[in-house]
Amino acid sequence: MKLIKSALILLVAFVALSAFSLKKQKTVYAFGFSDSFTDTVVYCTEIQVLDSVTLKKGFLPQRDLYSYQLKNYLEYQKGERNRTCMIYFSEDKNKLAKEKANILNKYKKRKVVLKEIAIDAFSFKKPEE
Repeated sequence: MKLIKSALILLVAFVALSAFSLKKQKTVYAFGFSDSFTDTVVYCTEIQVLDSVTLKKGFLPQRDLYSYQLKNYLEYQKGERNRTCMIYFSEDKNKLAKEKANILNKYKKRKVVLKEIAIDAFSFKKPEE
């Protein structure tokens, strides 16, 4: 009888503790943006879902590696050198879309050429740990 009680207590404890570890992972969205001080062309990616990413205290882990992915794509695929690349991210896609619209509107006022990078041409990959 004691063995059954002990096993039952262990089973209940295991189920209770595993329920806390099964937090639903929120989807993280991002888009990349690239500007240059020597060029009038501005590149912007589409809003994408970042695969298997969880924000830590509101920050994207290894966000510098994501911006380097965009920089490397522009240098090696498009031949665009000396570009400053940034990544914007959020768990709220609508909020991120508004941020993107605000940024693009500011650049449209400066009379620059905006080039959208399609998701089939470039997409962010989760960096190796």
